[in-house]
Amino acid sequence: MVVDNGSIDQTVDLVSKARSHHVPVSVIGCTQRGKGAAVRRGIHTSRARFVGYMDADLATPIETLDIVVPLLETGSQAVVGSRRVDGAILAERQPFLRAASGAAFRMLANLILREIADTQCGFKFFAGDLVRTVAPQLSIDGFAFDIELLWAVAQRGVRIIEVPVKWSDREGSTLRMRSDGWRAVVDLFRLARPTFS
Repeated sequence: MVVDNGSIDQTVDLVSKARSHHVPVSVIGCTQRGKGAAVRRGIHTSRARFVGYMDADLATPIETLDIVVPLLETGSQAVVGSRRVDGAILAERQPFLRAASGAAFRMLANLILREIADTQCGFKFFAGDLVRTVAPQLSIDGFAFDIELLWAVAQRGVRIIEVPVKWSDREGSTLRMRSDGWRAVVDLFRLARPTFS
């Protein structure tokens, strides 16, 4: 399933060309802007046994599913890619400013999810029933959505497994450092508030 969230890069045309009888691919729209809104729309619409999402630029290779799917099939309910665990490879690193901002964001994220080394790697998969159960609790539309989702899963006592990935920085990210970054920080503090109350 592809969620078209106001794209201007011919996403719908590309999906139409990629359709096949072997792998069903559908496109659904999402008028509410933001990564979190788009992923929630996909979760709500899916009826699959396993539900997940990954960055379309293949910063994490699709072959990583060969590690993730067997874990899900043998009972794991939450498996996420990580650039911060043993065995991970950073094939193409981010520019310095982006990397420094990411490090600061990770420090804040660790206030909420102390057990997760990398909350922002765009490769996350879950048992379908689990993620559909927690999705109605989620409200963040921006880039802090990943943390809110993982936090909601962890609150249910589910173990989140991090698997090492081979990751490459890609040009063309839709993240706008100033506006999206500050919004994500505000969302993080909102999530962290119960931790300090």
